[in-house]
Amino acid sequence: MKKLLVITGSTGKKSGGYFAQILGLNYGKVQSMFSDGIRAVVRKTSNTKELDQYIPSIKKFYGDLTDKDILKEAFTDADTIVHIAGIHWSREVVEVAANCHVRRLILVHTTGIYSKYKEAGEEYRQIDEFVYETCKKNHIILTILRPTMIYGNVYDNNVIVFIKMVDKLPIMLVVDGARYELQPVHYKDLGEAYYQVLMNEEATANKDFNLSGGEPIFLRDMFIEIGKNLGKKVTFVSCPFSIAYAGAWIVYLLTLGKFDFRERVQRLCEPRVFTHEPATLAFGYKPRNFKVGIVDEVKEYLHHRGN
Repeated sequence: MKKLLVITGSTGKKSGGYFAQILGLNYGKVQSMFSDGIRAVVRKTSNTKELDQYIPSIKKFYGDLTDKDILKEAFTDADTIVHIAGIHWSREVVEVAANCHVRRLILVHTTGIYSKYKEAGEEYRQIDEFVYETCKKNHIILTILRPTMIYGNVYDNNVIVFIKMVDKLPIMLVVDGARYELQPVHYKDLGEAYYQVLMNEEATANKDFNLSGGEPIFLRDMFIEIGKNLGKKVTFVSCPFSIAYAGAWIVYLLTLGKFDFRERVQRLCEPRVFTHEPATLAFGYKPRNFKVGIVDEVKEYLHHRGN
């Protein structure tokens, strides 16, 4: 087996792209571990300009992660795969990796697996079960990383929605006062974590790690912090959970099941706080707090908005 590293999700605007940047900044160390080079599986439509800038020697394989022929071509002779593109493609990645006798897998999944609501968590649990069984059967060293809500730039699809709401809405309509805790994690902290896991095999082999933000924060306080950075006061109007959930049921019944927001309302009030202490002890994970991480995202939003 050659000393080859393969990565997915390396052209993304969030943690995958930042991980590629860190690989480039530490290329001497990475090359000493993976002397036969680095490969990346990318979509045909992906912009690879930044990836090529970070790692000029990288070899790219163009195709969809559901295309097992492309995966086989990319994974042949690979030692380690870092799969960042998403849990929904992990079955294909792990199956082909096993067939190609890959030695080590680092998979970026999600803390959504812990949700008590069926739709949100069941699919993730089934994928994880397949991954565990396949890796155990084929003696693959496995590390699963589980980020919480990812934020940090205008491409995060999470907190950017909150920023736009605070910026454009005179009143924030929330459920139960938005007094439920979240622990969002900055994409740069994730990119750093992926690198540390990659370089610390002994401490991370055959372990799972939650990758959460520096500390829990109420959704209400997230809105307030966003407002401070936008220079706006946030006014809340709260709706009890029972009324919000009843409304979701009414919509479901009136549309004959076409629009089903019941679980979304339930998950909206589901606390999502997860300790990252094992990651700190294993490889020095030290994520920033939301109050620190939100500053640059709001600045970027205002820049894109034209301010």
